[in-house]
Amino acid sequence: MPTLFRFLTILIVLAGLGFSGMLALAYLVEPEPREMSVQVPPARLQPRR
Repeated sequence: MPTLFRFLTILIVLAGLGFSGMLALAYLVEPEPREMSVQVPPARLQPRR
């Protein structure tokens, strides 16, 4: 039984580290807005018959 508790404790600690890293990225990193353009081929603008 002690190895099971140790395994579960390690999994919980790793999950907590992953979750805290995800929260840190969400709150501390600001995305840079930038312009985006996409070229549409003329064939896609023609109505289908």
